[in-house]
Amino acid sequence: MNDIYFILALTLKSIPAVFLASLGEIITEQGGILNLGLEGIMLVSALAGFVLTYYTHSLIIGFTGAMIVGSSMSLIHAFFSIHLSANQVLSGLAITILGEGLSSFLGRPFIGLQTISLPCFTELEHYSFGIILKELNWIVVASFILLFIVNFILYHTPLGLNLKAIGEDPKVSNAAGLNVFKYRYIATIIGGALTGLGGSYLSLAYTPGWKEGISGGQGWIAIAMVIFSGLKPFRAFVGAFLFGSFMALQFYFQAIGKEIVPVYILKMLPFILPLIILILIKNKYKSELNFPKSLGLPYLKE
Repeated sequence: MNDIYFILALTLKSIPAVFLASLGEIITEQGGILNLGLEGIMLVSALAGFVLTYYTHSLIIGFTGAMIVGSSMSLIHAFFSIHLSANQVLSGLAITILGEGLSSFLGRPFIGLQTISLPCFTELEHYSFGIILKELNWIVVASFILLFIVNFILYHTPLGLNLKAIGEDPKVSNAAGLNVFKYRYIATIIGGALTGLGGSYLSLAYTPGWKEGISGGQGWIAIAMVIFSGLKPFRAFVGAFLFGSFMALQFYFQAIGKEIVPVYILKMLPFILPLIILILIKNKYKSELNFPKSLGLPYLKE
C-alpha cells in the first residue's frame, strides 16, 4: 500500500508543469489563437523564476516574475499573430526557438546553483495519507483550484462564452459589439502567465535548480494534451495525470533499485503517451473534438 501511495504522490507532484501549460493553451485557443511556443516560454520562465528567487530569496517574487516573463513572451506572439496577422504556427515556433536559445545562453552561469525551493506539506506527513501529503506543495493545490476556476469561467460565464464566440467566428462577434483584439490579447497573455507558472514550478519545486533544457519537452507534451482535451480542462487534467503517472513509475523503479523494466524504456514512457493520444484521436475521438473554426487563422478588422 505504501508503494501505491508513493507512486500516487509522485504522480501528483509531476502534474503541475504540463497541466498549467495545457490550461493556459486551452484559454488561448478558445479565443482562436494557436501558440506553439509553450516549450520556449516554459524554459525562459523557469530560468527567470530561478534567477529571481536566487537573488531575492523570495519564492513569491520568483513565481510572479516567471508569470510576467511568460506573459511577455506570449504578448510577442500575440502582437505578431493578432496585429500583424502573421502565420501563427511560424510565430509560435519562433518563440520556442527564441526561448530555447535565451535560456541556454543566459542560464549558463546558473547551472549547478541552488536556491530556496517550494516546500512540501511535511508537517502533514503523520496523517494516514502522509506519504502523499508530504510530496504536495501549494502549486499542486493551486493547479486543482485553477482547474475548477477556468472550467467554470469558460463554460458558465458570459466572459467565457464571449471568448468562445470570438474563437468560433470573430467577424460575427465583432458585429455583435465584442472587441476581438482585446479578448484575444487577454486570453493569450493569461495563457502565457499560466505556462510561465508551470515553467517556474520545474526549477523551484519539481527539480529545484537550473539546468539547460529543464522542461524536457513538456511544452510539446502540453500541446498534445490540449489536442487530446478538445479544449476541455478536465480532459486535459486526465491527460496530465496519465503523463504524471508514467513519470512516477520511472522514478519509482529507479528508487527501488530493481531493473524490472530497462532504464531506457522507463525514460521513454512519458513521451510515448502523447503518441498514443494522437493516434487515438485520429482513429476514434476526432468527431468529439470541437476546436474553434477560426483557430490559427488571422482576423482582419474591417
